Amino acid sequence: MKEKNIEFPSTLHEAIKYFSDGDRAFEYMKCVRWPTGKVTCPRCGSEKVSFISTRKLWTCSECKTKKQFTIKVGTILEDSALPYEKWICAFWLIANAKNGISSYEIGRSLGVTQRTGWFMLQRIRLAMQNGTIVKLGGEVEADESFIGGRSRFMHKARKKKQTGWKGMTPVQGLLERSTTGKHSKVKLKVLKTTRKHEVQKNVREYVLKGSEVYTDSLRSYQGLNDEYVHGVIDHAVKYADGKVHTNGLENFWSLLKRTIKGTYVSVEPFHLFRYLDEQAFRFNERKDTDAGRFAKAISGIVGKSLTFAKLTGKEGGDYLPA
Repeated sequence: MKEKNIEFPSTLHEAIKYFSDGDRAFEYMKCVRWPTGKVTCPRCGSEKVSFISTRKLWTCSECKTKKQFTIKVGTILEDSALPYEKWICAFWLIANAKNGISSYEIGRSLGVTQRTGWFMLQRIRLAMQNGTIVKLGGEVEADESFIGGRSRFMHKARKKKQTGWKGMTPVQGLLERSTTGKHSKVKLKVLKTTRKHEVQKNVREYVLKGSEVYTDSLRSYQGLNDEYVHGVIDHAVKYADGKVHTNGLENFWSLLKRTIKGTYVSVEPFHLFRYLDEQAFRFNERKDTDAGRFAKAISGIVGKSLTFAKLTGKEGGDYLPA
């Protein structure tokens, strides 16, 4: 995108300067909201709309009620009073921060409260969510990890009588290994248990039949050889036997846990999937430029919605306040 010989920004410093112009930020968000360039009503889909330049909104001649709409309607930005330039800056920050960015830091950087920063980040994580139906294939690693604090690190007032992984949240990862001209990518899923029916269900849902699947010796993976070439590595004996290993996912787990423990410190289980979406997005887009990652993240705002009431379980959601 160019305007009067001004190139699209490639760094955070350039992005802040570029989008500090409210009109330019508006035009960019308009292109994101309607990529074809044709503005349509987000409620009825009609093209019979007129623009009110003084208020930067449109009026639909087909709708009988709620005729007026802005760029934010029908996106994750709906009902937000924050200007576009602040949203754009937040998207740039989280899309390109390798170890994530906390709500406190977002608040300080954008001049908003920590509560607002937290809500912004959760909405951006929704935009990063990849709903693709494309399955993984080739050589795929499958492994599980556990996220959460161990009892020995808890304050005595909160400590429970638990040992090992009890009280932690299991997460399954599927990693498609890199090939010539294609880097590795990961798919993550929060589990209720690590039992066979749930673990294998995810493998069969997200991995193409006939692929090579490599796992550790967890008994829940036994039986995959009916549809896959299943290789097993016993970590009690060794960590790799040729190409039979799960080292790619082990490296990813260490990156994920460093982000959670170092940046977010504590993540409630009912919000964990949102943080997994964020980390998977950055990992899968790691070969792109900062501007490219930003553009892909912000393009996901359309057709998604997340209210604060729903996020905190007060509006028919399954989640309680964090």
